[in-house]
Amino acid sequence: MEEETFLKAEEIIDYIRDNVKTNDTLEISYNRIYAPGEVLGVEMEEEYGEEFLEVTLHLNGDLVNQVVRINMHAIKDDLIEIRHTQGEELKVLVAES
Repeated sequence: MEEETFLKAEEIIDYIRDNVKTNDTLEISYNRIYAPGEVLGVEMEEEYGEEFLEVTLHLNGDLVNQVVRINMHAIKDDLIEIRHTQGEELKVLVAES
């Protein structure tokens, strides 16, 4: 079952921090980028005294099959949509302007 929710970018980041677990599927759409993959980790990191949420994904694809780390705070202004699959449940989080 698909559930769609409209949230501010900060609320989406909070959702990811609190609800996304290792081995879930996350599809992140931001700017002109679409990054679908299996979650390898969700961690709070610190750089230059600033905390940020980092999501590590093993990308799905025929041509691209690599591991990427995404700083969610760095892309929050360009965030369009997050699709989170956990088991059989799909949640679609749409970023409000």
